[in-house]
Amino acid sequence: MTPSIATASAAGSAAGSTGETSYGWLGDIVVSIMETIGPIGVALAVFAENLFPPIPSELILPLAGFTAADGSFSPWEALIWATVGSVLGALLLYGLGAWLGRRRLYRIADWLPLVDIEDVEKTERWFNRHGYWTVLLGRMVPIFRSLISIPAGIERMNLWLFTLFTLIGSGIWNTIFVWAGFTLGDNWHLVSDYADVFSNLVLIAVIVFIAWWATARILRNRRRAKDPNYVPPSADEAVARMEALLADSQHGRK
Repeated sequence: MTPSIATASAAGSAAGSTGETSYGWLGDIVVSIMETIGPIGVALAVFAENLFPPIPSELILPLAGFTAADGSFSPWEALIWATVGSVLGALLLYGLGAWLGRRRLYRIADWLPLVDIEDVEKTERWFNRHGYWTVLLGRMVPIFRSLISIPAGIERMNLWLFTLFTLIGSGIWNTIFVWAGFTLGDNWHLVSDYADVFSNLVLIAVIVFIAWWATARILRNRRRAKDPNYVPPSADEAVARMEALLADSQHGRK
């Protein structure tokens, strides 16, 4: 550990003992997990972020770098375990999509309140239109980086290619934020001053988005219920449209 990092570590420990150091309510939880179980905690945090996209990787990954700068583990361990968590989370969602299949997933979407078959269909159409590269590039887009694994599983994308693209995309994304956090390790106080505000803004943004989305869906569903000409699409119809589109796409490539 360099003298500067050691100084920052000592200052951080001293501040922590007086209760002054805080990375925000979410950041404190993440750092506590990482410090308790080591770099595996980084993998667990990133794995959870994959399954629950509102958890921001932009917060988790720099904190992994900060914790590494504090000497709990090396930055390379933070990077490797973060990427392991990313790949495992993506594979789980891929497996979910492959296990459910198109027809079952569409029927579940039709059954869930406030969820439309059209939402699932649009996501799958987007994946289809832009191809497998969406898995690589999508790993660097917040929220979408998790959801893209589901249509990849439905389409039964080559598993090795999916894993490779996920590994590369996640590795690039994780490297940027982990090393940024590690580099800022000496100046942890500059970030900790704003981490609580950031965490609260994330929470507020998630709550506002969910409230807005639910309200918009409820109002739209009421309008549709009053429209005598509106006939909701069935899951089987959506599946038939999607399969016809896929057949046309495959035919066009030949």
